[in-house]
Amino acid sequence: QVQLVESGGGLVQAGGSLRLSCAASGRWFSINAMGWYRQAPGNQRELVAVITSRGIINVADSVKGRFTISRDNDKNTVYLQMNSLKPEDTAVYYCNANIMPSMSSVYYYDYWGQGTQVTVSS
Repeated sequence: QVQLVESGGGLVQAGGSLRLSCAASGRWFSINAMGWYRQAPGNQRELVAVITSRGIINVADSVKGRFTISRDNDKNTVYLQMNSLKPEDTAVYYCNANIMPSMSSVYYYDYWGQGTQVTVSS
């Protein structure tokens, strides 16, 4: 069973910084991409940033130049460094991992963390 545990959310003033962490635990055969999504009230969940096991990165235009995603494959952990935060960054941030549970699974499946609240005050 795979678990994703997030940490690092909180309340910060505009212009401030936060660092989110997400650690995967359990058993699996392979992890491909890991990343972060966010969902603000009344909005759909949207991609923030994703990084593959080979280090290929995709970042949403709305956070480019402010947010940095990184990954420690040895620790099965993905990080999101968020700088120059804006009130519009306020949302619940969810960790996502694309995981093949076993060699016989053939497919990769999406797993989600429980979410961590990020609130940016103006």
